[in-house]
Amino acid sequence: MGTWGSGNFDDDTAADHLSMLTDRLISEVAEAMSGDPVEIEPDEYWGVAVPCNLELLHLITQQGWVGAGLPEPEVVDGWKTRFLTAWDGAIDGLEPAPGFKEQRRAVLERTFDQLSELAAHKRA
Repeated sequence: MGTWGSGNFDDDTAADHLSMLTDRLISEVAEAMSGDPVEIEPDEYWGVAVPCNLELLHLITQQGWVGAGLPEPEVVDGWKTRFLTAWDGAIDGLEPAPGFKEQRRAVLERTFDQLSELAAHKRA
């Protein structure tokens, strides 16, 4: 086992654990995105959990810890298109409060974009 520091994420076992964790987050998003678009509508579980997973991936990966994985930026961009298409198609039917639709969509766009940008930076 290799250890390179005293931090919680500074050894091979921690890197393996982090890899498994980020792989799980990515796999859950990939599965949700490849399924029925109804499952990613704003009032469905994956319509809430997908952005949570993406935000967690961003937060974890920007720490620079060994083992944290990201999908390719093109994958994230494809997820964004699919997710926002489902979101846009369903949000009005939920009769959101004034201003919520625009504010929430901006947060969703940022969530996908920041992960895509980080993935592109890590790849470069």
